[in-house]
Amino acid sequence: MKQTVLKVEGMSCGHCVSAVEKALDQAGARGKVDLASKKVEIEYDESKVTLEALKAAIEDQGYDVVN
Repeated sequence: MKQTVLKVEGMSCGHCVSAVEKALDQAGARGKVDLASKKVEIEYDESKVTLEALKAAIEDQGYDVVN
């Protein structure tokens, strides 16, 4: 399992946290959002999903992946 941390702009409430975590779950990863720092810790299997696909899943929810 690979782990990474992404900075995500546009999150401001509990709904945002749920939307991002659910999108990552549906994409095949586990994500934990830290709303205060606007960061998402992600754990995923590189053989099943790419980092680019995970970024796209977050952006599809209306948030901006900064890094």
